Amino acid sequence: MSNKTSYSAKSAYELADLLGLSKFDAAEMEFRAGLNAAIIQKFKAAKVTQEALAKKAKLSRTRLTALLNNNSYGLSTDFMLRVLTALGYKADLKLSKIA
Repeated sequence: MSNKTSYSAKSAYELADLLGLSKFDAAEMEFRAGLNAAIIQKFKAAKVTQEALAKKAKLSRTRLTALLNNNSYGLSTDFMLRVLTALGYKADLKLSKIA
């Protein structure tokens, strides 16, 4: 019988703390997760194929598919912003105090 412990985190900052990561890692996780979610939402609304979007953004379809599957590991923020721009959107910067 194993003694598995489960943990729950309500934010990227709580998750980073549980994993022993820094607040800087948490900020990056939170920002990238939000950007990734927004890209997926805008892609679905655009009703465009992955192939067409990859061509428009001048990016690899394989890497785009990873992003649209919510896997941005190894993908730069620049890459993500390029996809967002190809979808016809720009990101607005909003700053808020860490709780």
